[in-house]
Amino acid sequence: MADTRMPTQKRSIEKRNKIIEAGFKLMCERGFHDITTNDIAEEAHVSVGIIYQYFNDKKEIILEGIKNYSDKIIFPITELINKVDLDIKDFDKTIEKIIDTCVKAHTMSSQAHKELTVMVLIDDDVAELFRNHELKMTQQIVEILKANGCKTKNLEEKVHMCYKLVDDLCHEIVYHKHEGIDYKIMKKEVISVITKILKGTI
Repeated sequence: MADTRMPTQKRSIEKRNKIIEAGFKLMCERGFHDITTNDIAEEAHVSVGIIYQYFNDKKEIILEGIKNYSDKIIFPITELINKVDLDIKDFDKTIEKIIDTCVKAHTMSSQAHKELTVMVLIDDDVAELFRNHELKMTQQIVEILKANGCKTKNLEEKVHMCYKLVDDLCHEIVYHKHEGIDYKIMKKEVISVITKILKGTI
């Protein structure tokens, strides 16, 4: 691999970020295999030479874009969870806000999610990145809950279960849309289950 550099000056950082955003945008629109570094350079309004100052190939650009995409989902959720108090009566309202935030994130980036779902299945690096994303999310939530006085046993495993429940619910609401399923009822059931899991009542 060639030597690339991590920029330190504002203009260079902005240029690198522009390349990442352009690459991720094109991947979502056309698919990873149907874009080139030339396409990314044109979209970002930079030369191909500039791209290779910061990245070895288009995959490196896309992986950085996926990290940014994942962080945009993580941060609003952890911000909400940071305000969670397991003892308050409207704890379930906080869970509902978290679910609504996740649904909104999936809705706003549905094309990105579809492309990434395929990439997770066919690319080991992308699959590993998403595994790390899930682990990061789980660990951050566990730390926040513990800091807020949560003493539920097996908290890491339970939080991961809850994360999966919310993610699957989002997929149902945004993508699958099965006939005969009342998603308002499903959402209430998921909130009820998560509340009981995190409070240690089941």
